[in-house]
Amino acid sequence: HNTNNGNMPRHHHKWSSTPLVLVVLHLLIWTNANGINHVVNGVTIPSNGGSKAAFTMMPTQRQNVAQHRQTTLLPSTILPPRPSSSSSITLYAKTKVKEAITTKFETEENNNGPNNPYLTVILPLLLVYVSNQWSRSSIYYLVNFSDAPTVTAANAMNVDLGFSEAQYGALASVAFTALFAFASLAAGNLADKSDRKLLTSVACVSWAVATIITASASSYTEVVAARIFMGLACAFATPSAYTLIRDLIPKERAALASSLYGSGVYLGGALASLSILLDESLGWRGALTVIAVYGLVSAGVSFAVLPPDPKNNSDDDDGGALDMPSPKKAVIITNDSEEEEGKISAFLTDATNVLSTSQVRWLFTASFLRFCSGLCIGVWAAPYFRIAFPDDSTSYAVVNAFIVSLCGVTSGVVGGWTADRTGAAAVGAGYTENTGRLIVPIVGSVLAVPTWWLAVHSSSFESAMFWLGVEYLVAECWFGPVVAVLQSSVGPTLGGTAQGMFTLTGAIGNFAPSALGVLYGSAAAGAVEDGSALSGLLGVGVCGGYFLSAICFAISAQAGNEEEGGNIALPEKQS
Repeated sequence: HNTNNGNMPRHHHKWSSTPLVLVVLHLLIWTNANGINHVVNGVTIPSNGGSKAAFTMMPTQRQNVAQHRQTTLLPSTILPPRPSSSSSITLYAKTKVKEAITTKFETEENNNGPNNPYLTVILPLLLVYVSNQWSRSSIYYLVNFSDAPTVTAANAMNVDLGFSEAQYGALASVAFTALFAFASLAAGNLADKSDRKLLTSVACVSWAVATIITASASSYTEVVAARIFMGLACAFATPSAYTLIRDLIPKERAALASSLYGSGVYLGGALASLSILLDESLGWRGALTVIAVYGLVSAGVSFAVLPPDPKNNSDDDDGGALDMPSPKKAVIITNDSEEEEGKISAFLTDATNVLSTSQVRWLFTASFLRFCSGLCIGVWAAPYFRIAFPDDSTSYAVVNAFIVSLCGVTSGVVGGWTADRTGAAAVGAGYTENTGRLIVPIVGSVLAVPTWWLAVHSSSFESAMFWLGVEYLVAECWFGPVVAVLQSSVGPTLGGTAQGMFTLTGAIGNFAPSALGVLYGSAAAGAVEDGSALSGLLGVGVCGGYFLSAICFAISAQAGNEEEGGNIALPEKQS
């Protein structure tokens, strides 16, 4: 460089203001562009095709070099061209720095899943789901319709507030469903568009507040109002949770992860069963207060432990690392009515897309029937067993908690684990993965028919509890595989909406135990209840739902295989 008389070329002033990292990058780029030379017929050719070689070559040598460049992949065809000016060098270096940092961020984002997703994702979500189920199911164990002298206003909500069997059926099912059904759809759509971590914690606090309101209620009407509010809050739990699991848990463990989270149904149900013991020692109001405190603690833990919603991370990482301007999002100003119509239209479109395949439609039908059976058991099993075996009320609380927790969780987890493997085996046999996964709920629903019938027609408490345990082991394997099939069928952009619709399906199923309550109230009117009328209704209704759901699951599996089968190459046809 010419430095005579202190007059440096103009581009040197540019270099003096360039950061050191850009200087180093410039030198590296310059070296790569100039440091690799080729020799053709005795002539040294700079890899960047520098013009000095052209001036020193004879015409014949220039022709040979041209032919060599046409047949040989020179480094100059791989490396970027040398910048022609200092300003372009600086711009080029900045571009390369930004590309390198962007690549680093993208790599980190791809590996940004939690180090131990079972502790940081599944566990906090499970604690919240246990609270959800404990809060909503506790009412099943805080009523007692038997004529035993130990039943008082302090330990029986129905005696304290004065409501009948039919009113209990409506309170336990329809009151909860009133807003739960509609909120489930909104919750699914909201989970696709908002912060699911915050949504989970706020929902948990809300149903804990509803539980406190129930504990302080002085009339049946107040309990109904609190129950409706609880249904609204509980609707927002599962859509957020299952879509977070989908986004943060590896796909090959989807059914197992969903089953682990789904075990909250059984753990919460077990704690609800043990609420009988809390009822006996603290009364039904004290029991509900303990349940509400657990809900508040679970909300705090979930907010502290859950990782940030991946949607928020992707939004935050959009900016450049070098303060380079990012594309601005368009802002469309519309009036409120147009915006509301657009949201409704978008939701209806999403719901239509979810139900666009026969497999998903039959899956929802099967799930509805399965929900009807399970909810009838959940609402009416405890009243039935406490009527049929009044001297074993305390034993029932403990044994049922053991059955629901151990047998229910085992069935759910093993069902998910098995579904992942039957799905993989189905792919190897030329069927779809979802076809293989649905084998589990089909078999489970069929086996549940005789076991439940024996549970409600046993003459001894021990025999009834044995068959109840077997029924939980074979029947509760369905949930995780069905959710995994649903989520994989609709794709990530519709996952929350699909899960909201699935929750709505369960909410509609709540009308089954309400209808059973009306039938039971009519059958038991004016008679001394020994459990025979209720056992007959539970036997026919639950077993019928199980059997029909197995048929619909099978149709769903067949429909999915036919719809997706064209994309699968059978093993014997592979070359």
